[in-house]
Amino acid sequence: MKMKKWGVVAVAVAMVATLGLFGCGGGNDAKSDSGKTDAAQPEATEPTYIKEGTLTVLSSPDYPPFENLENGEIVGYEVDLFQAIANEMGLNLEIVPLQFDGIIPAIQAGGQGDVGVSGFSVDPERAQQIDFTESFYIDDQAVAVMNDSPITEENAAEELNQAGVIIAVQSGTTGEAYVQENFPNATVQPYGNGTDCFAAMQSGQANAVCTNLAVVKRMLADAYPDAHMVLQIATGEEYAAVVSKDNPALKEQLDAAIKKLDEDGTIAQLQDKWF
Repeated sequence: MKMKKWGVVAVAVAMVATLGLFGCGGGNDAKSDSGKTDAAQPEATEPTYIKEGTLTVLSSPDYPPFENLENGEIVGYEVDLFQAIANEMGLNLEIVPLQFDGIIPAIQAGGQGDVGVSGFSVDPERAQQIDFTESFYIDDQAVAVMNDSPITEENAAEELNQAGVIIAVQSGTTGEAYVQENFPNATVQPYGNGTDCFAAMQSGQANAVCTNLAVVKRMLADAYPDAHMVLQIATGEEYAAVVSKDNPALKEQLDAAIKKLDEDGTIAQLQDKWF
């Protein structure tokens, strides 16, 4: 797939409380009461939806430029992309806000949304619980600090791995995993959303923020001119949407729509707009 560097019908009013991080996936074979393995059940040939005629998307609207709440409306790259996808599939679009680390469990459990987005990196551990669609963006990790911080571009790799250094991350993200693995001497401080990470750094509760490069760039440009980036890590993470393993026909149709929007240049145009 070529890779270049949301309207919404309705938005839920309140953020839903987080569920647990991950549950257990189901198998393909059904067991009879006698304990014998029956033949595998045929997959559904049509997608199932929470609401008929509507693609319900769970998203954490605190992750600009992917999705963010502006003047009471959720906007961003993934919002525009999924509006185009819904149009392609002949569906209405509804965005339902949910804290990031509750999205995958909610999709897995069912009943709240059909698909989840919020800058999800394709990850083997996540893929045990849900299915990923075709990817539609590639990004790296980055670290930002306040302008008066002693951590600089020259010493960041060493200074970020010191005892007493607090690095704010969004809970459940690949940024959190990266800090845990690469800066083991530092204190990892998780927050429910990316906005709180930057607010904690600005208020002195954290020394740095680690999150996706596109998010760092947008936060610095729009809200934190008193901070700057000191480290960019070329992780090359592919972003995709998450879908229940129990809804393979939906994944198939989403994949087809994403491929078509890539081929006709729509994805490139949206990336030019938002990045």
